[in-house]
Amino acid sequence: MGIFTRFRDIINSNLNAMLDKAEDPEKLIKLMIHEIEDTLVELKASCAGVMANHRKIQRQLEAVQSRAEYWSKNAELAVRKSRDDLARGALAEKRRCAGKIESLEEELGEFNNLIEQYQKDIQQLEDRLHSTREKQRMLVQRHIRARRKKRAREEIRRSDGFEAIAKFEQLENRIERMEAEADLVNLGHKPVLNEEFDNLSLTEAIEEELENLKSTLEKKTGSA
Repeated sequence: MGIFTRFRDIINSNLNAMLDKAEDPEKLIKLMIHEIEDTLVELKASCAGVMANHRKIQRQLEAVQSRAEYWSKNAELAVRKSRDDLARGALAEKRRCAGKIESLEEELGEFNNLIEQYQKDIQQLEDRLHSTREKQRMLVQRHIRARRKKRAREEIRRSDGFEAIAKFEQLENRIERMEAEADLVNLGHKPVLNEEFDNLSLTEAIEEELENLKSTLEKKTGSA
């Protein structure tokens, strides 16, 4: 698990606690940025400590490598001088240096991996901080819009309540009653002009029927 992962768990835990308390989003974002900044400071301080230890191990490694080279040259000199006893001692010291070199190189590799992980975690956290700062204004605006939208919907729900429906039904019934009263006023009372035209149509129809009747009777009389 990376260092950043552990710090991220701490941040998430703190943010969840803030959310449980229903903090204001703008305040919450500011606290988030503050948490990330504090974490960055700690990460960079820890990384600096690891890098200092890395340089220390690097110096130790270089010193031991130089010592191993020293004993290697002494072993060669002893052989040239036919001093096998000294050559054996020099080679023994060289082997001890080789063991130390292996141990220091392994430790140095671990420090390299740790520094690489720190640098990666710091970069991720810096990216997170940058994106959070960019989104801060947008998130606050979204919160404001959401709050207004919530109030609007609450107003709509209130307007859809039983009281509003009852008032609407009362108004509708009143209008229907007024329309019915208007129809009753005109019931059985045709306008004078309409009555005259109706009489004209009736008279014309009667006259036409009378002429047809006369014509029929005349035809019957003529036939007889």
